[in-house]
Amino acid sequence: QVQLVESGGGLVQAGGSLRLTCVASGRAFSSYAMGWFRQAPGKEREFVATISRGGGNDFYADSVKGRFTISRDNAKKTVYLQMNSLKPEDTAVYYCAADLFGIGRSRESYDYWGQGTQVTVSS
Repeated sequence: QVQLVESGGGLVQAGGSLRLTCVASGRAFSSYAMGWFRQAPGKEREFVATISRGGGNDFYADSVKGRFTISRDNAKKTVYLQMNSLKPEDTAVYYCAADLFGIGRSRESYDYWGQGTQVTVSS
């Protein structure tokens, strides 16, 4: 079992920055990959970024590449999403998730999910 709790969302103006944090508990954190997804109103949940167990590999959606950075601190059982140059279209509920068996880029790859944190970017 893995429990995930996100924080760090909020309201920010376009061009601003936010850092999301996800703290894990339960199964050994360094044994699984972590990802971030987001869901805007009326849209499906979409992949944002993922990072391997040791942090040596990461992947991003084209829409956030160059603006967002995923990182992890295995000693703190925490994964981060640094979001810079935010745009109104980044507005969504952001979820962290744990992939126990790989480093996926689809929702179906992930086994555990947090409750989400709202990010709102005003124009």
